Amino acid sequence: MAHMGIDIGKTAFHVVGLDAAGKPVFRSRFTRERLIEFLARASPTIVGMEACPGSNWLARKAADCGHRVRIVPAQFVKPFVKSNKTDFIDAGAIAEAISRPTMRFSTPKTEAQLDLQALHRVRQRLVSSKTAIGNQARAFLLEYGLTIGVGAAYFVRDMPSILANENNGLTPSMRRLLQELWEEYRSVEARLLQLRHQIESIASADDTAVRLTSVPGIGQLTATAITAFAGTGTGTG
Repeated sequence: MAHMGIDIGKTAFHVVGLDAAGKPVFRSRFTRERLIEFLARASPTIVGMEACPGSNWLARKAADCGHRVRIVPAQFVKPFVKSNKTDFIDAGAIAEAISRPTMRFSTPKTEAQLDLQALHRVRQRLVSSKTAIGNQARAFLLEYGLTIGVGAAYFVRDMPSILANENNGLTPSMRRLLQELWEEYRSVEARLLQLRHQIESIASADDTAVRLTSVPGIGQLTATAITAFAGTGTGTG
């Protein structure tokens, strides 16, 4: 088997193997545990998979078994799907894609990169949540003729005094709701600060991030985001 394509599922993995001439010579379905056992027994070959959740984990496992690993961006696999989409057809398309000498591949991410990437994704979700809470509170206040200037600084400055003012026309029910929104906002702020400290600590210890921060305009958050999503900037082809 010269090339092995693996279609990744949540519980099932479909494998198609091609010989050096591109002819299918193997086809099987595995559970997660059986796939790792199969990879450990199989002769070293080129193993490919589509970039998706779980591909980095499988890439590490396949590499540990002595295989050369290729992760293919999804858009590069699509042209090799020749008929109605099934898991085996997808696995065959992956195997064919990795056999092409001009194909471009994604570099498998290390566990450290995945951890850092996860921190950034959680941070982005919290940033979006914080903005949504502020916008919702502002919209509620407008219905009572109360306004807060644009920007987080104005929101943080004005909300406590608005909540404390019992003569501004807010109903008891709305005041309670706004108090809850304010507490939620501050909780998200605190979590964002924790994440920022975590990310900055990683940035100070990561050689690539340190080099990136030497570039004018690139701070630790941007540097670690680049490191997490792009690694060192090298790829495979």
